[in-house]
Amino acid sequence: MEILSFFAVAEKYKAVFLDSYGVIKNHKGLIEGAQNTIDFLRSRDIAIRILTNDASRSQQQQAESFLKLGLKGIDTHEIVTSGMMAKQFLQQKILGGRIAYLGTENSAEYILQSGLEHVAIRDVQFDAIDDISAFVFLDDEGFDWNTDINKTVNLLRRRNIPVIVANSDKLYPVSRNDVSVATGGIAKLVENMLTKKFIHFGKPDTQMFMYAYDELNLSGSFSKQEILMVGDNLNTDILGGNKFGLKTTLVLSGNTSAADAELQINASGIIPDYICASIVS
Repeated sequence: MEILSFFAVAEKYKAVFLDSYGVIKNHKGLIEGAQNTIDFLRSRDIAIRILTNDASRSQQQQAESFLKLGLKGIDTHEIVTSGMMAKQFLQQKILGGRIAYLGTENSAEYILQSGLEHVAIRDVQFDAIDDISAFVFLDDEGFDWNTDINKTVNLLRRRNIPVIVANSDKLYPVSRNDVSVATGGIAKLVENMLTKKFIHFGKPDTQMFMYAYDELNLSGSFSKQEILMVGDNLNTDILGGNKFGLKTTLVLSGNTSAADAELQINASGIIPDYICASIVS
C-alpha cells in the first residue's frame, strides 16, 4: 500500500472535493496544516468544494464554523451539505401537512423551511397524527434516546409516509479510538425493525456529487476526470466518488487508520485511486 503526498496528487486536478470531518477537522478541531493546504490549492487555481454529510447547519453556518476553527477563505457556495439535498426534496415533494422530525431545533429550522409546520417527535400526540405527511431523521442530538426512538418507530408503524434521512453517516469519531452513533445509524436501526426503505441523502448517494459538479461547471468547464474526491471513509466518500466517476483519494486522518486501511479496502472491495496520510503533506 503506497502512501503518497497529497500535494503531489492534488496538483494534477482542476478541482478538489473535500470531505469535512476527518479530512479538514476532527474531534480536536481544525487539523493542523489544513489552512496551508487550502492556500496551496488556491495558489494553483484548483477549485475547492467541501461535501459534508453534516445536516445540522446551513451553508452559512458551516462557513462560520470553519472560520471559528481558524480556517479562512471558505465561501458559502463552496460548501455542499446533505441537509441542502434533503431540504430541496421536502420543498419539491411535501406540499401539505406537518413534518415530524428527530433531531435538534437548529437543524429543523434550516432544513424544514418549506412553509409547512414541523414538529419534534417528542411533541407528537398519537391521537392527532393524520396530518403528518413526512418524517425526517435530522440529527443524532436534540432528543431523548430512551423514549423518542421508540416513539419514532411507533409513529412510522401507524403512518405510511415518506421518511427522509438527511445524514447517511452511521458513525462518527469522537476521539482517537472511539465513535458515536450518527443519524444514519439510528435510521438504519429503524429501517431494519420496520423492514422499510427510507430516502437517504448524502454520500455515497449521487445527489451531492451531481449538485457540486453542476454548480462547479457554472463558473468553468470541468470534466469528471479533472476532479479529485478526498475523504476518510471508504463507504461514503470513496464509494460515492467512485460511483460518480471521480478520481478518489483516501486519507488516513479520520475514520480509516493506517493500521487497518489495507484490510478495509480488501474486505469492502472499495478501492481508492490514491492513499495519503492526510491533506497536509
